[in-house]
Amino acid sequence: MRISNYLFLLLFFLTACNRNERPGNHPTFNTETQHAAHAYDWNDILSSGELIVTTISGPDTYFDFRGIHMGLHYALVNHFAQKNGLRVRVELAHTVEEMSKMIKNAEADVICFPLEDTLITKYHLLGAGYENDSANVSWAVGAGSSDLALALNEWYGAGIEVSVERTTKARMQMQHRVRRKVRAPYISKAKGIISVYDDYFKSAARIVGWDWRLIAAQCYQESGFDPSAESWAGAKGLMQIMPASAEQLGLPLERIFNPSENIAAAAEYLKMLNGKFRDISHPAERTKFVLAAYNGGSGHVRDAMALAQKYGHNSKQWSEVAPFILKLSEPAYYRDPVVKYGYMIGSETYQYVYGIWDRWRAYGGKAGAMECMQFSGHGNEAVRKRKKNRFSKENKIYRPEDPEFNQLQTE
Repeated sequence: MRISNYLFLLLFFLTACNRNERPGNHPTFNTETQHAAHAYDWNDILSSGELIVTTISGPDTYFDFRGIHMGLHYALVNHFAQKNGLRVRVELAHTVEEMSKMIKNAEADVICFPLEDTLITKYHLLGAGYENDSANVSWAVGAGSSDLALALNEWYGAGIEVSVERTTKARMQMQHRVRRKVRAPYISKAKGIISVYDDYFKSAARIVGWDWRLIAAQCYQESGFDPSAESWAGAKGLMQIMPASAEQLGLPLERIFNPSENIAAAAEYLKMLNGKFRDISHPAERTKFVLAAYNGGSGHVRDAMALAQKYGHNSKQWSEVAPFILKLSEPAYYRDPVVKYGYMIGSETYQYVYGIWDRWRAYGGKAGAMECMQFSGHGNEAVRKRKKNRFSKENKIYRPEDPEFNQLQTE
């Protein structure tokens, strides 16, 4: 395969001319003249500082896990990019034809997916970088990206794949590990004291509009009430806040392990997610979707909802969507055209939601009570609204700080 590539490159060198702009970004060129005049090549990529890759999502190619990019092929191309001082941007596709169009239209630089030789020939591409001779597959670049092909070929080899694969597998094996000291799930069950952080959970409840014991259950699931917990992916503190999320939420990294600030930031994030799932009107159902999004990402959850709807299920009922969270680990489903975010480790998110829900109920939480929890519309306080009936003289609204509130929660 490589010999034919070099012959093609030689022919290209004799006919190609240079230009310093990515053709797809130039307003005065149409697609045909762009490709005739110039191919966006290695020097252009180096100047831009960004390598755009396209792939089809999968456990071995690329997937997102709690904001962390994973997959062997992603790890390989990221290794190549870092060696050359580049950042990587991933554009997902569903088919080889889609990927080849991205290359042709200068929307991507490299196909980081094992393509068969016949497909590389069919779509007039150049095999470059990663290759598996026994399977006759390799990555590919555009026919005019000769310098990029040479750079990839010079990089690949000398045990690169073995080294990166070893690191990637070790990382995958760590995905369920959190460095933490697990505390008891209760300080005093008789007194209803779950942890020393209960006051922080109650403050968070006023931000999100949840039963504070649900946030406590989530905290135990995340860190076992260990404020110094840190995951393999870099999530930190009681609520396992990712550094990028902390920055977005205005939580300085030097205070990310502070219990009150960590829980408050998580509450703000839960509130934001709650807003993203406002189309789910049932509060208890919406809460399960929010928990799933906190763990697996809202994009993956929306993909599962789209699959549920496609297969005739209620896309706004968790029990009917949860099986599709699991199915997003299967190629037939994560490569479905309705899926935008690709493969996910669905079993983790599935167990996460049910684990928190079961623990919350063990703490005394009741789904029926949650159905009455709403945002007041005035500030961030959660209120309990009691339905007025013909025997009622007035409609009393209780707030979490009211003594009656906790009494109602335990009824």
